[in-house]
Amino acid sequence: MVQAIVFLPLLGAILAGLIALFGAHARNPSGDELEHHGDHGHGAHAHASDTINEDASVIHESHHEPGDGHDGHGPTEPAAAGSRGAELITTALLFVSAALSWMTLVDVGFMHHDARIQLLPWIFSGDLQVWWTLRVDTLTAVMLVVVTTVSSLVHLYSIGYMDQDPYRPRFFGYLSLFTFAMLMLVTADNLVQLFFGWEGVGLASYLLIGFWYQKPSANAAAIKAFVVNRVGDFGFALGIFAIFMLAGSTDFETIFHAAPGLTGKTIDFLGWHADALTLTCLLLFMGAMGKSAQFLLHTWLPDAMEGPTPVSALIHAATMVTAGVFMVARLSPLFELAPNAQAVVMFFGATTAFFAATIGLVQNDIKRIVAYSTCSQLGYMFVAMGAGAYSVGMFHLFTHAFFKALLFLGSGSVIYAMHHEQDIRNMGGLWKKIPYTYAVMVVGTLALTGFPLTAGYFSKDAIIESAYASHNPFGVYGFLMTVVAAGLTSFYSWRLIFKTFHGEPHDEHHYEAAHEAPLWILVPIGVLAVGSILAGFPFKELFAGHGVEEFFRESVKMNPHIIEEMHHIPATIAFLPTVMMVMGFLISYLFYIQRPYIPVQLAKEQPGLYQFLLNKWYFDELYDIIFVRPAKWIGYQLWKKGDGFIIDGLGPDGVSARVLDVTRNVVKIQTGYLYHYAFAMLIGAAGLITWFMFGFGGQ
Repeated sequence: MVQAIVFLPLLGAILAGLIALFGAHARNPSGDELEHHGDHGHGAHAHASDTINEDASVIHESHHEPGDGHDGHGPTEPAAAGSRGAELITTALLFVSAALSWMTLVDVGFMHHDARIQLLPWIFSGDLQVWWTLRVDTLTAVMLVVVTTVSSLVHLYSIGYMDQDPYRPRFFGYLSLFTFAMLMLVTADNLVQLFFGWEGVGLASYLLIGFWYQKPSANAAAIKAFVVNRVGDFGFALGIFAIFMLAGSTDFETIFHAAPGLTGKTIDFLGWHADALTLTCLLLFMGAMGKSAQFLLHTWLPDAMEGPTPVSALIHAATMVTAGVFMVARLSPLFELAPNAQAVVMFFGATTAFFAATIGLVQNDIKRIVAYSTCSQLGYMFVAMGAGAYSVGMFHLFTHAFFKALLFLGSGSVIYAMHHEQDIRNMGGLWKKIPYTYAVMVVGTLALTGFPLTAGYFSKDAIIESAYASHNPFGVYGFLMTVVAAGLTSFYSWRLIFKTFHGEPHDEHHYEAAHEAPLWILVPIGVLAVGSILAGFPFKELFAGHGVEEFFRESVKMNPHIIEEMHHIPATIAFLPTVMMVMGFLISYLFYIQRPYIPVQLAKEQPGLYQFLLNKWYFDELYDIIFVRPAKWIGYQLWKKGDGFIIDGLGPDGVSARVLDVTRNVVKIQTGYLYHYAFAMLIGAAGLITWFMFGFGGQ
């Protein structure tokens, strides 16, 4: 059953890839690249041209009607043959995979049928022996459900959203490939296999973010995501090397068995004696920081919104960004033995939760607001990991997947209705035009802000309680940051709802033409809305209550006292997140419904703070000065001075050029006149006789 769950998406990816390949050949048998690409379909929209202002936030997107074949770039291409087949095959296979995943969760979580399935030997080199093995325990089963459920709904949604794009088979192939890589990651039984899936989702995200490769901004965003993730992955790879050096294996069971014996050991690095487990865990966490967009390595995530909306939902709700959280939970036996590393995890998680929430307050692109919300919520998950409450972090991962996918896909429905406008300042009053989308977006917002009885209420509050109850040195910091972030999250989430769906329309033309999206789009967001409510209470005891030990068993190594202490915190602390949520809502209501002039006035009175948040704490500009410009300068010097002046100067333009000059002059001696050659021979003979006379005569 597990083999089917993992390999059905791969089969779908291969079939969609073949359809894309043959479809492209049928459309262009000569094999020449078409000259006129246009902007083939911003999802349902066939064409788009972005006007981007200096702070790189998208201010306006002007679009023509889907399929009108006129965007100034040339005619629209016909869709690849078999596009509908590729869509239906990949979607059907994902739904089968999702159904099997839920059955696996019941079988493993409740029937305790854990499994390790050896598929084939993979790497055997000296001491490094790696089998390709599928590990199925409760932690894996939870991730299988999250990944396949959201992915299958995203596939279904994409059938409607991408209906005007001529490259749909390629898009669906990428989606399924991404899902397969993520499933390989979560079923890994050793670190090498996990790294394979880890890099696989990195590759697939690069392909998906840059899907509209005709847009320079999409290419730049894809490269940025790829490069920033390589920084984190460098640390992750070093962490894997360190574990292999310490435990002599990359197999999880062997590592966990050896872990207690590694406490107190040190790694000598350039005269620095570092605690072995702490250093290893920090290197591994560096990989998680890149993949899960934590503070300092977060800059790629908002830019990744350049990809189609279904991509945003898949990458940033359920899969790639949660890989870091899953990895820390999987390696919980190591982190539990390295309290200093846990403190660092708590610090970065709490900082990210607060930092991303502050930026979300002033963003205007509907997808970027939701992206910063994702960044902030991932911070929450790492706070739970730092507190030793791994199951609680996984609970939030589980609930967050539903309501965040809902918010992304709901935003896509709004963008579809508004003729592909993404700036919330150009929206307003849409609740009358698209009431269904409005209703599900409100459900997603309630869940995100932690409204009582929604899924987010149970998981988010549990994280805040775990930070308060933890004995982590940054526990108080984690608690305060997450409570403040809860208020900020409520404010910017309701700001999005109020500016998009309430008030007066700002663009009459787009407002009049607004209409609900097709069923392909509406059905998945309806299902996710149900999940945003039902994913909470029924699972509360399993993830954050007294049923944790029986449900997760050996799959995570919990701090034994954390769940008990969470249930004995003061009532005021327990209600604090809800109070912050209500305050955020009330302030947002005051600002954007009752007195909409206040935010404008505030921005004018505090221009420095407003620009600081609008420009995302100037991280992109800072990295540009620290890393990009010096790298460009070094490259320029190597090109002009190293390559041009030294290599070309001494080589083609130096020695070889002088040889050519000499030969050009020597060639002039070859005149073709007999008396010239006779004269040259005479001079030569005279020279030889002179040399013999004086040379030997002198001896």
